[in-house]
Amino acid sequence: MAIDLNADVGESFGPWPLGEDEALIPLVSSVSIACGFHAGDPLTIERTVALAARAGCAIGAHPGYPDLGGFGRRDLAMSPSEIEAAVVYQIGAVAAFARSAGTDLRHVKAHGALYNTAGRDAATAEAIMRAVRRISSELVVFALPGSSMIDAAAAAGVAVAIEAFADRTYEADGSLRSRRYDDSVLDDPAVVGAQAVELASGRGVLAIDGTRLDIRPDTLCVHGDRPGAAERARAVRDALASAGVAVAAPWA
Repeated sequence: MAIDLNADVGESFGPWPLGEDEALIPLVSSVSIACGFHAGDPLTIERTVALAARAGCAIGAHPGYPDLGGFGRRDLAMSPSEIEAAVVYQIGAVAAFARSAGTDLRHVKAHGALYNTAGRDAATAEAIMRAVRRISSELVVFALPGSSMIDAAAAAGVAVAIEAFADRTYEADGSLRSRRYDDSVLDDPAVVGAQAVELASGRGVLAIDGTRLDIRPDTLCVHGDRPGAAERARAVRDALASAGVAVAAPWA
């Protein structure tokens, strides 16, 4: 068995550092780099691309709403054409830095509120897919199982990787538990590692109410913006190795 392990990285901004990218990136097989709208800036993107290229990670863009003050976790009233243009702009920025580093962009993963909105709103999902196609038809898009992005991707001829989260809790309907709740994020490395193994082994995951969700992911996410991110990623790698699951990005 094999699965991709991804992390959202490059989320520092100017003089304000965020995350543990130097320690985290070598532990994962793909990275989704903030594009400057919810976090990040040109120099941070360039440095993060260089870190990922040296580590042999598949590089992806992590576009979000233009919401630096809210870290991209607030819904914004943007039209589909505005979303499409904003996503083209953001993907293009990371793609240019990847090209200048001698590598290629491999995937796109929407961030925060944009990811969640696209999961339930067909117009938003379709706008993201149009943006992806304008950059490259070879890009893979990460999406939750049951997401509107899956149908939109199929219609646009875009490949999808089903994503699950090693460090988040789930509602019974398969959605991620809102970050408004204290139990929405898992911090204990052992718990995160155990959930990763359950997901990678095809056993799904327990929702917050005890319902077992049948999620069969292509990629697992460990968030990079919280303290202890590298420790949790190491716990996931160790747990997967012990379960006989290799870590690799098949689209690299």
